Amino acid sequence: MNTYIALFFTFFKIGLFAFGGGYAVISLIQHDIIDVHPEWGITTQEFTDIIAISQCTPGPIGINAATYVGYAATHSWIGSLIATFSMVLPTFIIMLVLCVGFSKLQGNKYMSYAFSSLRPATIGLIAAAALLLCNHENFIDYKSFIIFAIAIVACFIKRIHPILIILASGLAGWIIY
Repeated sequence: MNTYIALFFTFFKIGLFAFGGGYAVISLIQHDIIDVHPEWGITTQEFTDIIAISQCTPGPIGINAATYVGYAATHSWIGSLIATFSMVLPTFIIMLVLCVGFSKLQGNKYMSYAFSSLRPATIGLIAAAALLLCNHENFIDYKSFIIFAIAIVACFIKRIHPILIILASGLAGWIIY
């Protein structure tokens, strides 16, 4: 199949099932670009870099990752454009349909049940993304585990602002490595 067509259908499918935001979609993107499409030449290490770059750049992580993967797979801005467009298209279509029909379904108990059932699925997708990033490329030695543990304690126990934790962790990594 043509790479551009494969990019369109891959990211359209990901965009269609991207409930819960960018972190929930990381495991879907990883599966499709590494396992389903190895011909695109993106390794696990490069995928980790894609996620890091996508987090650092402005905008949603899933869309940023799609843009980068589209370019990496085709070595062309056209690939970036196709991947980004196809990632956003399902959301646009769904929101258009929901906005038109929402007023009619606002008090419907089945619609309420549907939205309530998405919450556990979203939590599961975010947990899968977190586990996916716990690999030997990110935890290279005991020092990286120590930085991670201190960051977890600072966030959840000491309630330090996440931006300060990210900056401190980056500084610690830069000094140590």
